[in-house]
Amino acid sequence: MTAVTGPVTLRVRASRIPALPIFVLLVVVLAGRYSPGRAGIGGVAIPDLRVLGVITAIALAAIGLTRRPAPTAARRPEGWLIAATLLFLYQVASALWAPEQARTGEKTLDVALLAVLTGAFYLLARRDPAQAIRWTFGFFLAAALLFAAGALLVSGPGAQGRYAAFGGGPNIFVRIEILGIISAIALHKFTGRLVPLLAIAPLAAMAVLSGSRGGLVAGAVVALGALVRARGRIPARPAAVILGALAVVGALVTVAAPAAVAALRIRFVEQTIQQGYSSGRTEIWRSAARLATAHPLFGSGLDGYYGLAGRTQGVEYPHDYVLAIAAEGGLAGLVLLGTAILLWIGTVRRPGLPAETSMAVAAAVFVGLDTLFSGDNYDARLAWVFAALAAAAAVHPPATAAVRAAVTRRARVASEP
Repeated sequence: MTAVTGPVTLRVRASRIPALPIFVLLVVVLAGRYSPGRAGIGGVAIPDLRVLGVITAIALAAIGLTRRPAPTAARRPEGWLIAATLLFLYQVASALWAPEQARTGEKTLDVALLAVLTGAFYLLARRDPAQAIRWTFGFFLAAALLFAAGALLVSGPGAQGRYAAFGGGPNIFVRIEILGIISAIALHKFTGRLVPLLAIAPLAAMAVLSGSRGGLVAGAVVALGALVRARGRIPARPAAVILGALAVVGALVTVAAPAAVAALRIRFVEQTIQQGYSSGRTEIWRSAARLATAHPLFGSGLDGYYGLAGRTQGVEYPHDYVLAIAAEGGLAGLVLLGTAILLWIGTVRRPGLPAETSMAVAAAVFVGLDTLFSGDNYDARLAWVFAALAAAAAVHPPATAAVRAAVTRRARVASEP
């Protein structure tokens, strides 16, 4: 192992994980429920593409790992993963008492894939978490830029003046754009290069142009937390690059797209602040809370919200991951979710962890907060994936004495005036 530029950042000379299965899994995670019909292929009986992708990735991983050395054995606190797996199993089992109108087959597959993706990313990444996390952030930075270009050049603004790309809605689009911003910052921290930071301004502009209030609030909370944690120790050059690029891109958007700026003013000022418009979220959350109160211990069962309430209201899911767990899994589901989160926090908050862990934590927290405003069980997959990556980096065998000494020297030099 050798140390590279950046705060407590480690790099392995020869990766102990194959790249191809990681990228196949990342494509599966990014694509979501991308069906053949959505891709413009009609009348073709093709199995769920997510299942094909996961099977392919697992097969490639099994082949690739046999040619690479296993990591050093070490005690790993994996209670969070056990609790998460029990949660997923419980959700699948709750289909037994779900209402007749619930879409239990479809939702069982969603939860099963969520469990497989979480476990697969963790088990693969823990062999070489630094490399896996760098690949992941590089992938999402490229994806965010691609989606931004697609929104500008292909999709354009929707009926409300909101931007999205490739058939996904604005709420998915903003999630990808903000993950791209986190990825740019992560790659800068890992490499010390300023070039990734240039992507922040256009990605931030596109995130705002999505008009997704929940995603922007989640991103703002994570950004504020990062600033508080930095305590004013932000290097001048990166800050200058980011602020300069934001000023240039902001001016360009204001001059070149006045209609988009006007649409944003209507959505954020008139609709949100003056009219209190919430896209029906408050009523949806109230109905989910009533369902949780009516079935307090074990919930209404998998997809019970849709079967008992959403179906008659034209609403697919509660648009809040925690409320969905409460309504469909009851107190038992909430206890399992809370246990998984608390054990995960204990895993990733240990002292002396690498920068890879902190950046993966930021991504996991952002998506987790965003799921409180939009998405169903499967839409929470990115939060679980980044949580798995952060935990894998946190439980990786400790660095050698030489690496620790180099990190200490770098920290001492950075702190000097």
